Amino acid sequence: MRIDIITVLPEILSGPLDYSIIKRARDKGLAEIYIHNLRDYSEDKHRRVDDYAYSRGAGMVMTVQPVEKAINTLKKETEYDEIIFTTPDGQLFDQREANILSMKRNLIILCGHYKGVDQRIRDHFITKEISIGDYVLTGGELAAAVITDSIVRLIPGVMSDETSALSDSFQDNLLSPPVYTRPFDYKGMKVPEILLSGNDKLVDEWKHRLAVERTKKLRPDLYKKYLKKGK
Repeated sequence: MRIDIITVLPEILSGPLDYSIIKRARDKGLAEIYIHNLRDYSEDKHRRVDDYAYSRGAGMVMTVQPVEKAINTLKKETEYDEIIFTTPDGQLFDQREANILSMKRNLIILCGHYKGVDQRIRDHFITKEISIGDYVLTGGELAAAVITDSIVRLIPGVMSDETSALSDSFQDNLLSPPVYTRPFDYKGMKVPEILLSGNDKLVDEWKHRLAVERTKKLRPDLYKKYLKKGK
């Protein structure tokens, strides 16, 4: 998989994308991730990539020219499955969408900034708009890092135990059940006996029941989706 990230602030992304699972994927050659400074594509002598919005209102807007040039330059070399724009008014990102995107070959992620990007970019170049939550960040760089991490970890061969991703929260519209490790008894706080029973069928049933109970209590919105899917 190849992911090209276009950003006004490339420095923000250098840390999150150079460690842990993403570093492992890059070292294995399973993921190629490139960060592009939008200012490098600006034809303004001061490398500006923003301007005032038409009509009154506070805040600056990302201009068409550098974004259009950046996207078209990349498209000359690679065929992309999706060109994603990170924006608070986009589709809410979830595990289902991460699963779908992990099966793509090449992606561009344009990080939103300022008050957003000129609508003409959204109308003519963007194929998918994504939000990671109902709140506003200074820029879309952290959102791009979140999306990239959630996608890359699902690529076959990235995780040492590939079945681990299948048991993550949200895969079946359920939160994960409680997890425990050694010691069995820590200052009187004990691991549930069933986890030491050796009966895989009973353990799986226990985990599923606890997952359903936790989801119903902590995420009733997700629980409704689980019930609907089961019908």
